[in-house]
Amino acid sequence: MRHPILVSICMAGSVVLSACEQGVGTAEMDRKFQGVNVIDESNLNDVMLNTADPNDGVAYFQRTLADNPERIDVMRGLAASLIRAKRTQEGVVAWARVVDHADHGPEDKVKLADALIRNNDWDRAEKILDSVPPTHETFTRYKLEAMIADSNKEWTKSDSYYETAVGLTTTPASALNNWGFSKLTRGEFAEAERLFTDAIRHDKSLFTAKNNLVLARGAQGNYNLPVVPMTQVERAELLHSMGLAAVKRGDVNIARGLLREAVETHPQHFDAAARSLKALENGV
Repeated sequence: MRHPILVSICMAGSVVLSACEQGVGTAEMDRKFQGVNVIDESNLNDVMLNTADPNDGVAYFQRTLADNPERIDVMRGLAASLIRAKRTQEGVVAWARVVDHADHGPEDKVKLADALIRNNDWDRAEKILDSVPPTHETFTRYKLEAMIADSNKEWTKSDSYYETAVGLTTTPASALNNWGFSKLTRGEFAEAERLFTDAIRHDKSLFTAKNNLVLARGAQGNYNLPVVPMTQVERAELLHSMGLAAVKRGDVNIARGLLREAVETHPQHFDAAARSLKALENGV
């Protein structure tokens, strides 16, 4: 009579143990799935920060932030997306909210300063950068410091900041272009030409640097297009810019030839060059 009771007790213990094991397994699976969800969300955030349409990113982060109003990573995503969408005033407000968050870091202030510069609020941007610890040394921080020094015509500081910025990145084309433009505004045309050439060497697609290079050469009376990679459309636009530089120097005959070549080179109708050429021929 004892054996059936013992078997029943053992079976009950087995069921309990099985239930405990199942409970542990479920909890473990829940933790694993939570981890997967965090990873997936992180990847999705990265995708939305780089989506082709930045306004889609704005909408995504706005929805996510409504459900998670205290998450600073989502706040950063929204602020960055607004800047990408060229909604700079909203971007400034969004980055200011990030900086007000208890968990903000020095790079958040740098991003706020960047947004303020894009919004043409240079004085406030300078104050924000002044509050960033000097130990926070990044490419973006020094690039912005250089741009502010430029706006204040503090040329020695500007050159020092640009030099530091260029040394802190493997992609210095934008900083070299800005530095070159700084030299161009100072009338240091040969040095500007060198910096624009360096910028193009680092990024052959940077048309702004190509156009600035043409302006620097034209300012020196050199009306030969530089030997840099360019499409047919870019060639026409650079000839147009060089023609305008020639007009500025008073070399009207050379300007007329450059503008005519720009019109003939462009694969479609080049209205801006055609208008410039017509004005020049009419003596305007």
